[in-house]
Amino acid sequence: MEIVQDRVSLGALLKRESQSEKLEKPGILHGQAGQSKKGEDFTLVKTECQRIPGDGSTTFSVFALFDGHNGSAAALYCKENLLSNVLCGIPSDLGRDEWLAALTRAMVAGFVKTDKDFQEKAKSSGTTATLVIIDGMVVTVASVGDSHCVLESADGTTYHLSADHRLEFNDQEVERLTISGGEVGRLNIAGGTEIGPLRCWPGGLCLSRSIGDKDVGEFIVPVPYVKQVKLSTAGGRLIISSDGVWDALSLEMAFSCCRGTSADAAATLIVKEALQLKGLRDDTTCIVVDVLPVEKPTPPVTIPKKHGKRLFKSMFHKGSLESSSHSDKYSEPDMVEEIFEEGSAMLAKRLSMENPLCHLFKLFTCAVCQVEIKSGQGISVHADSRNPGTLHTLRGPFLCTSCHRKKVLMEGKRPLEGTDNLMFHS
Repeated sequence: MEIVQDRVSLGALLKRESQSEKLEKPGILHGQAGQSKKGEDFTLVKTECQRIPGDGSTTFSVFALFDGHNGSAAALYCKENLLSNVLCGIPSDLGRDEWLAALTRAMVAGFVKTDKDFQEKAKSSGTTATLVIIDGMVVTVASVGDSHCVLESADGTTYHLSADHRLEFNDQEVERLTISGGEVGRLNIAGGTEIGPLRCWPGGLCLSRSIGDKDVGEFIVPVPYVKQVKLSTAGGRLIISSDGVWDALSLEMAFSCCRGTSADAAATLIVKEALQLKGLRDDTTCIVVDVLPVEKPTPPVTIPKKHGKRLFKSMFHKGSLESSSHSDKYSEPDMVEEIFEEGSAMLAKRLSMENPLCHLFKLFTCAVCQVEIKSGQGISVHADSRNPGTLHTLRGPFLCTSCHRKKVLMEGKRPLEGTDNLMFHS
């Protein structure tokens, strides 16, 4: 049956949906659709998670997409384990604002732990991973690979909330892989002719970051790009899709083809549009999430539509992390505001405790796998295995021996004999 599009604005649609749901707090409506070619795409949807079990006021929602390759094992493993690995990295008994601030670091630890645990199973498949956690109007996205999450605010402005880790479109990642010891180039055929996209050798993977892929080298890292934003009080629409969609549709095309429709109908329309343009060449999966506004006694301030914001760094109003309290940072704004963004592949930077939350994390717990470390048996995340005498080796956070080895290999280094004994002392 053909879906008839009622082309109202997104802002009007979100307001209408929130009124029909009679919401007392920001609500979530979602839909998903897909067509399978290889059976390697998996999704995860949980809309009733709670920071404090039994307390409905601490509810948050989770949406995730895993696009597997070389088999479905890695994608399925991520669906079953990634979220729990992220959440176990957040200290218990935190208030909402501290929990949201800790989440950005926990996502890094959870992605690396998931990759490490899966690779220990000696399976060679891999997967992209795009994990979206929504708490009120705060949206936090972590991603590796070429599945993407994009946002359209109620006023029609669009934003990328994930990074593209395809080597063909990321010069910084090409440089990182080369420095780490990888070889980047196209596929050679008879006569030395190069064809296809840039790939990393050995293995021939087109991506610089993924979970799994044990056979292609540790410099294909699982460290995610993370972005956290606050939506305006008017809400917004998220599209989370695998490359089967993005190889066919631009961000603008995806939002345009489903404008004015419900989240469920929108996901169907996006997949349909992608298949009409490119055909079913790959698994094609789409999740659409509408974050609805809350009806208030007084109408919200109308923000003029923004035009011409195409540069990534200029797309957000950035709040000052130094001058704002946690309460100020996570209160509801009247425009989309960036809270956090980081894409470095270096664990020492991503797990750094040089921030106001350093007191929240346990000193004698591995920052990645969360196992307890006995006094004198941890290794600083800042330690350099090639030069044990470097400074900052007594600074936290700390890693267990196996996670430190994982970190060293991801940096393209090889531990020197005896460096697993580089420890801190209480």
